[in-house]
Amino acid sequence: MIPGLPLNVSISFMFVALITVWALYEATNRSRTLLIIAAVWLVLQTILGLSGFYTVTNTIPPRFALLGLPPLVLIIAVLATAKGRKFVDSLNLKKLTFLHTIRILVEMMLLNLSIHKLVPQLMTFEGRNFDIISGVTAPFMFYLVFVKRVFGRKVLLVWNIICLGLLLNIVINAVLSLPSAFQQFAFDQPNVAVLYFPFVWLPCCIVPIVLFAHLAAIRQLLSKNKFEDSLRVRLMNQKDNVKLER
Repeated sequence: MIPGLPLNVSISFMFVALITVWALYEATNRSRTLLIIAAVWLVLQTILGLSGFYTVTNTIPPRFALLGLPPLVLIIAVLATAKGRKFVDSLNLKKLTFLHTIRILVEMMLLNLSIHKLVPQLMTFEGRNFDIISGVTAPFMFYLVFVKRVFGRKVLLVWNIICLGLLLNIVINAVLSLPSAFQQFAFDQPNVAVLYFPFVWLPCCIVPIVLFAHLAAIRQLLSKNKFEDSLRVRLMNQKDNVKLER
């Protein structure tokens, strides 16, 4: 825990991280394997975060690489294998889209951490971070694409690509604001929050989940058939609900 930081800030962030995991769990049709991997990973990073492992910032390579690289390797492995791609194609596109609303809460947390001088202002929507746009527009995209069907596959694909760009923007700025030999920004107020528990869960869990949700959605949306299948499943569920009500 970070000395002097109100406990409710840390607890709120943990809640946001766990909601993000749950949202992906729902999008994977409640995969137990996902929950096991996530639980083991979060416990491991909790131990490292509480031990102060990541607060040592003068190592080469930097220790914070252990937060983001393993999930990135796992995502690449999933997308690079036939079994992994089959898994990705089975994900619920509607839930993958709605998952991004969590980014509103993440941006609120980053603003709070900035107020407490734990992340630079450039990492908030008052600075260079425009990621809140993704969170705010996610429920509208969900409604207009899957409920009202005003927009189609191409619009949702473009939205995912743009939001992926917004994610990469803040990730790059956050990494280059970390206190390390590679730091380029925010020397007056480095990005130190993510070196402590529970905020290590941001780069090791929340960011990879959001990244994976975009990549999985983009893969599905590049196929017209997969997108139409996702709409067809929704219509079938609606018909089943109507029958049950009768």
